Amino acid sequence: MRILRSIPRVPDIPVALTVGNFDGVHLGHQAMLAKLEQAARRLRLPACVMTFEPHPREFFAPDQAPTRLTSLREKLELLAELGVERVHVCRFNYEFARITPEEFVARILIRGLATRWLLVGDDFRFGARRAGDFNFLKQAAARHGFEVEGMSSVMREGVRVSSTAIREALARGDLAQAQKLLGRLYSISGRVVRGDMLGRKLGFPTANVQLRHNRPPLAGIFAVQVRGLESGPLPGVASLGMRPTVIRDGQPTLEVHLFGFDRDIYGEHVRVEFLHKFRDEQKYADLETLKRQIARDVEDAEAFFSRRGAKDAKAIIC
Repeated sequence: MRILRSIPRVPDIPVALTVGNFDGVHLGHQAMLAKLEQAARRLRLPACVMTFEPHPREFFAPDQAPTRLTSLREKLELLAELGVERVHVCRFNYEFARITPEEFVARILIRGLATRWLLVGDDFRFGARRAGDFNFLKQAAARHGFEVEGMSSVMREGVRVSSTAIREALARGDLAQAQKLLGRLYSISGRVVRGDMLGRKLGFPTANVQLRHNRPPLAGIFAVQVRGLESGPLPGVASLGMRPTVIRDGQPTLEVHLFGFDRDIYGEHVRVEFLHKFRDEQKYADLETLKRQIARDVEDAEAFFSRRGAKDAKAIIC
């Protein structure tokens, strides 16, 4: 997949395009990308996505913006897995925010990208003060000679698939609901970095996974599986949160204890997939009390994987 950090002044080739934030790359986004790929094949054009960094709501009101489901890297990895051929990552700043709908069509869609086919969601708005909408695009398409189609919301078991609904499910610890709307397990990717080695001192060494954002959409103690270290996923237990027993007013930290694993993996890039939430974070009186609770969490996670393995084996036999 080709990644471009701007809109070119002169396009190299016409494209089939869709535009959006694509946070989470959930089932609704996946349906849009499937439709984009079909049109791209029919028209013999590259399937192209235009997205924004940072999210416009982060730019205008960073304290009020929703937490991200995916970092930029995670989003790009997911788009590549779904067959997108090129992505234009547009820097969202004051200059971009002042672009009028007319200028967006003329300078970006036509002169910059040579758009021949465009797909947008049913709630898509663009341009200064969000003045542009689907009807504006239909009129512009007639003038400039490109096709435009709208995509209705995707529903799953009576729920509209959206980044907001997924954030709400994750915040209440409903990983099963989040998985239904995402079409996959919720995960966080990042490099393994050095921590304070407290887990090793307590007898439970952990891999500290670098977080790209300071407000993860979930917190607590979880059964997880980690990809990127072996040919298959490795089971473990993870703590995601503020570590209140150890640090006062700290930053969110993702620590993963892998069962029976003790290899140096600093610098490795891993994907942590969240399977089940056991409990919320708690502050303990001392490190000894914390150590006993960690031991119970490890036992709970091992029991979870034992039940899961037995259930999978039964399903295969049946």
